[in-house]
Amino acid sequence: MAEINLFLLFLGSIGFDLLIGDPRFLIHPVQVIGFYIKKTSDYLINNFGENKNILFWGGFFVAISTIGISFGLGKLIELSYVQSRNNFFVGLLIFLGLSSCIATKGLISSVKEIVKLIEDRKINEENERIIKEKVQRIVSRDVSSSSKEHLLRSTTESLTENSVDGIFGPLFWIFIGIILMNFSISLPGPLSLGFSYKAISTLDSMIGYKYDPFRYLGFFSAKIEDIFTFIPSRLVLITLPLVSSKFNNYISIIKKSYLDGKKYDSPNSGISESIFAYIAGIKLGGKSKYKNEIIEKPIINKNGGICTSEKINLICQLIVKLQFLWIIIFVLIYFVISNLI
Repeated sequence: MAEINLFLLFLGSIGFDLLIGDPRFLIHPVQVIGFYIKKTSDYLINNFGENKNILFWGGFFVAISTIGISFGLGKLIELSYVQSRNNFFVGLLIFLGLSSCIATKGLISSVKEIVKLIEDRKINEENERIIKEKVQRIVSRDVSSSSKEHLLRSTTESLTENSVDGIFGPLFWIFIGIILMNFSISLPGPLSLGFSYKAISTLDSMIGYKYDPFRYLGFFSAKIEDIFTFIPSRLVLITLPLVSSKFNNYISIIKKSYLDGKKYDSPNSGISESIFAYIAGIKLGGKSKYKNEIIEKPIINKNGGICTSEKINLICQLIVKLQFLWIIIFVLIYFVISNLI
């Protein structure tokens, strides 16, 4: 019975995130996770910034402790829910916790706000500053001198990559947790895995860079994120065409997307960017500024068009459609497994 209630809480949390998003009056788990990561990372950098070995193993400690604390908190709440025989208030904690792991509303709203500002004909120096500040919040590259076209491309690349980290990755691991708890309450559950994946994603976004000192400090965080996002990114690859108008070219699009995505250093971000690029008919990749260095990423879909507000809105629609498809698949799998146990 508890497992069914957890599944219903999961479905409800998805709807809550789509309609409401993250309530502003509540502290978001990412804020707490981010505070811990920043404090421990700053301590290591400020005191041992020149010692590569300490940064390397210190980064291991930061990663394992962040994930461990997140997992433990989630598991504690899950056990409390089961042992209290589905207590309403503990259930509410799980509901809000699961919703906080999914970022559909927040991601799409922030991107659409940027697009609206960029496409405003009355754009002036003040608006341009605001736009660049908003884009900078969702990308790691330096956009201070970016053109309108580059701002749209940066926004699109962030949207396509973060759709996996912020939406489909959490959905996948939360569902795995629900399935595992069908077998035993001692196994990882939806909230423990959801919190863990959120911790992994936050670690990667904060310290998982390839320049000093994060090259050593964030090594483990980046590798762990690569492992836990590997399956979700490929599930997006094979399911996104199913909710698009290019379903007839299913095999061809997947093949091209996979080959282009493999050009990236990251085993996952290139894959997720590629499938959206081919379905939306846009070209991604190229030159971007990181710190004081210009880095040229491999081109994805070289025959595609430039990123526009219409294309970004299309991608947002595809994300929501794919989320509904995943929900349908999850429901079917859940009831099949439940009937077999």
